[in-house]
Amino acid sequence: MSGNPRVAVIMGSRSDWKVMRHAVKVLKDFGIPHEARVVSAHRTPDLLYKYAETAADRGLRCIIAGAGGAAHLPGMVAAKTVVPVLGVPVTSRALKGLDSLLSIAQMPRGIPVATFAIGEAGAANAGLFAVAMLANGDPKLARRLAAFRRRQTAMVRAMKLPK
Repeated sequence: MSGNPRVAVIMGSRSDWKVMRHAVKVLKDFGIPHEARVVSAHRTPDLLYKYAETAADRGLRCIIAGAGGAAHLPGMVAAKTVVPVLGVPVTSRALKGLDSLLSIAQMPRGIPVATFAIGEAGAANAGLFAVAMLANGDPKLARRLAAFRRRQTAMVRAMKLPK
């Protein structure tokens, strides 16, 4: 996306992309400058610390962090930056993402991570939440978000059930 990234979408592994791409799609749809990359809490901790510590200076307004299994990425990022972190539990093989959800949601007091639903819906909603956060200071973006919501409402109202 052109311009300086305002939102980062990070994940612990390339395999998380199938979920996290839904956050990226929302950001693209709204024209939000963003970056997406793999930053592993366990395999690249030094990179994670540097990435999080420099986030605010690089102009990031929020970080969407997706992780599966032990899911330490969102919490570790939140511990190293004051930039808001939105956690997306990625579906895992062992416990279908419940392990990820609990790992992200159970942050100790003082290190908040906004936690979303497991999987694709959570990633898309994290993207929409990032848009809403940015829209607070951007009237044009706020109008686009309101139009998106009106279109959703119109689609539901137009739905017909089979007879």
